Amino acid sequence: MEPRVSFITLGVADLAVSLAFYRDTLGLVPHQVLDEVVFFNFGAMRLALFPRQLLAADAGVAEAGSGFRGIALAHNVRSPAEVDELLAMAAHGGGQLIKPGQAVYWGGYAGYFADPDGHLWEVAWNPQFPLD
Repeated sequence: MEPRVSFITLGVADLAVSLAFYRDTLGLVPHQVLDEVVFFNFGAMRLALFPRQLLAADAGVAEAGSGFRGIALAHNVRSPAEVDELLAMAAHGGGQLIKPGQAVYWGGYAGYFADPDGHLWEVAWNPQFPLD
């Protein structure tokens, strides 16, 4: 397998609510909006929102399940202040603040929010990996 991720697909309960959160709250511009899926460009890959029940059926697994799934998406920013700004924006726009921004053991600053379906996003400033 070549080391590449082409898509990250999030199963969502309500496609319209999730589209509004990612577009209107987080400011992502949809690349394509179809009846059952929304795509956002993420550099060389895409983020897709797809109804949870259809995603489970496509994979051939049960839709039921809750709790931590052992995965979090991460978004790096340029400063600790940007961490706090994005966490507040997400919480104000329908997400849930999970962990406020704070200094972390690896020398950066990070916090977490969950989108309307509970998908975890880490927002981090990492001085070891500066953004241009």
